[in-house]
Amino acid sequence: MRKLPALSAMKVFEVVGQTRSFTRAADRLNLTQSAVSRQVRNLEEQLGETLVIRKHHHLELTPSGVELLATLQQAFHNVELAVRGIMEKSNQRRLRINVPPTFAKRWLMPRLASLRAFMPDIEISITTELQDSLAERSILDCAIRFGDGEWPMLKSQLLMTERHIAVCAPHLLRAKPDGQPTDLSDLTFLHVLASADQRYLTWQRWLDAADLSHTSTRGGLEFDLLDMAVEAACNGLGVAVADRFMVQSLIRSGQLTQVMDVEVEGHESYWLVTRAEQPESANASAFRQWLTTELGTD
Repeated sequence: MRKLPALSAMKVFEVVGQTRSFTRAADRLNLTQSAVSRQVRNLEEQLGETLVIRKHHHLELTPSGVELLATLQQAFHNVELAVRGIMEKSNQRRLRINVPPTFAKRWLMPRLASLRAFMPDIEISITTELQDSLAERSILDCAIRFGDGEWPMLKSQLLMTERHIAVCAPHLLRAKPDGQPTDLSDLTFLHVLASADQRYLTWQRWLDAADLSHTSTRGGLEFDLLDMAVEAACNGLGVAVADRFMVQSLIRSGQLTQVMDVEVEGHESYWLVTRAEQPESANASAFRQWLTTELGTD
C-alpha cells in the first residue's frame, strides 16, 4: 500500500494553490472556508512541512508548496486524460461543449437547429459555466473561449473577432424628427462591467471612431454580462455597444437597429479550443467543420 495523504486533502490543496485563497477555493469546492483551511493544515502536519504562508489578504506557497502543486497538477491532469479516454468509449454519440453565456444565447442558440441537422445522430450537451475548464473537466470535447487565443495546454483556432456597433430598439430612433441627426446624449447608455467598479472601454472607443469623443457616458445602466445589456437594449431601455455577431439576428428580426454606420474592431476574439495532447474526437472535428461553414455565411 502506498503511504500517501488523503486524496481529498491533496485535491483541496491543488485548488488552494491555484486560487491562492481559502475563500475562493471554498467557493469552487462547495466547502466552508474553515474546512478548506483544516484540510491544508492536516496535509502540512502529515508531511511535516509548511506548504502555505498565510498572509492577511492572500496566501503564498512555500518552495515545498510550489513543488507539490506542480506535481499534483500534472498527476490530476494525467488522471483526467485517462478517465476521458475511458468515458469517450461509451459516449461516442454525444458532443459536449462549453461556451460563454452571451455566445450561447445570441449566436449558438439561433443556429442550434442547423447544428442538429449537420450532426443528426449526435446528442449535444452545452454548458456555460465560466469556470468549466477544458483542462480540468474530463467530459468536455471542446470549448469556445473569449480572449487572446493563448491558453496553456490547449490548441486554439480563431473563429471571429469582435466588431462593435451601437444598437437600440427601433422606436427610440423613430421618435426623432425627420432629417434630425441622432443625439446620443438623449439616450441612456448601457454599459458592460469589466469588474465590480470598472466599465469596459468599448463605448469610448466607439465614440472616438464616430467622432463623438466629447459625448459624456456618465450615468446609465451597468451590467456584468453583455447579454443583459443586449436584453435591456431590446426592451428600449437605452443604447448599447455590442458585438455585431451577437446581435445580427436581432437586427434582422427588427428587435434592434444599428445607430450610425460605425463599426470598431474589438481587442479580443472567440476561439475554438481543444486539448493539445490528444487527437481530436470525431464529434469535435464535425463541430469545427460546422462552425467554419456557419461563419462563412455570416
